[in-house]
Amino acid sequence: MLADLHTHTTASDGLNTPADNVRMAKESGLQAIAITDHDAVSGIEEAIEMAKQIGIEVIPGIEVSTIEKGQDIHILGYFIRYQDQEFLQKLDELQHVRARRNEMMIHALQNIGIDITLAEVKAKVRRKDANVGRPHIGEVLIEKGIVHTMEEGFDRYLGKNGKAYVNPKRISPEEGIDIIKKAGGVPVLAHPGIYHDDEVVVRLIGYGLAGLEAYHPDHDNESERKYKKLADEYGILATAGSDFHGSRNEVMFHAPIGGKTVSYEVVKQLKRLAFNMQTS
Repeated sequence: MLADLHTHTTASDGLNTPADNVRMAKESGLQAIAITDHDAVSGIEEAIEMAKQIGIEVIPGIEVSTIEKGQDIHILGYFIRYQDQEFLQKLDELQHVRARRNEMMIHALQNIGIDITLAEVKAKVRRKDANVGRPHIGEVLIEKGIVHTMEEGFDRYLGKNGKAYVNPKRISPEEGIDIIKKAGGVPVLAHPGIYHDDEVVVRLIGYGLAGLEAYHPDHDNESERKYKKLADEYGILATAGSDFHGSRNEVMFHAPIGGKTVSYEVVKQLKRLAFNMQTS
């Protein structure tokens, strides 16, 4: 009775379709899987339809992109009302900012002598109207032989310490939490260990986070223990997710589906929180 609460599909920057993710979750013996694409929900219905056919639960989710002190802060949302029109309009605004960032990052790469175009990056999108993200840029860098793996691409160019890292003005983490809550969802801070700023983590707990993603492929054992303890201290949930994006160049980005899991009891708690929020 396990669940993977963080996966990406072709609706954003994952390599596999929503239906594929659901099938892989079933094959891995999971009870439930969350579909949490970046600022996008277009893959949820396909995932739910496949889940009905093969007998597994899909948690409708999202990963909202925000910014704090110049770095990305991602807020996961669970059991969102993904068809809510006001919510969809807000996502459309977030996607416009994401598109601007892609242009800025490609321009930054060009400025340091890397031959790359937006058209090449968009060609890596595998689903109509899907969001373009940094992994798509990374895929072009791999194809051109500039880097060998996605991890190298992020370390050298696309991550927060990379040569081409840029971030336009975006919503704050608090605004991200508000967007999720307004859509009836339960907000959880994604991979808190990669931000190296626990003051922000504690501040956001006080603002209204319902959980911390304590168990993530980018966390070492010490970080996992640290954020599980922090969640327990504040009486919020400790969640887990593979952050599955698929395999590029035969190298898995983050972890395979089921690589990080949590007890299904946590899913039940998320459901209760969502129900209370949507009926209050």
